[in-house]
Amino acid sequence: TAMGKKAVHCGAAGAGQAAKICNNMILGISMIGVSEAFVLGESLGLSHQALYDVASTASGQCWALSVNCPVPGPVPGSPANHGYRPGFAAPLMAKDLGLAANAVRAAGVDAELGLRAAELYAAFAEGDGAAEDFSGIVRTIRQRSGGGVDTQASEQNGTTTA
Repeated sequence: TAMGKKAVHCGAAGAGQAAKICNNMILGISMIGVSEAFVLGESLGLSHQALYDVASTASGQCWALSVNCPVPGPVPGSPANHGYRPGFAAPLMAKDLGLAANAVRAAGVDAELGLRAAELYAAFAEGDGAAEDFSGIVRTIRQRSGGGVDTQASEQNGTTTA
């Protein structure tokens, strides 16, 4: 019995787990990239909505942007608009990226971004992100960039998201 909308036969025993960790490695790296782009956009004076409107209809379009956008505003259903309550909790992302990192090392694959994403999510899940959605990593990126506060979200809802 399939639990999801689609069942894909991936091969021999263990292939489904391999597909899962590879998919989540793509997602983790994508979310970090989307988050970094929004923090850069903020520092360059670009509104969240303007960046979303461009990227969501151009080559930057991806699930991390169009469904789970890491900043408040553009995607009403995203965790960013709901206090980063988990849809996919950061500790689960950290676990899957840890499994991917172990597989990368065991296979001898040169996957610098996957390994770095695993490090970033491990630290996030052990700290501020322990009870948050994995998209909340945008706040860590902002803090590490010296931004500290998402001024656009503060203006929208009267709160800070640092």
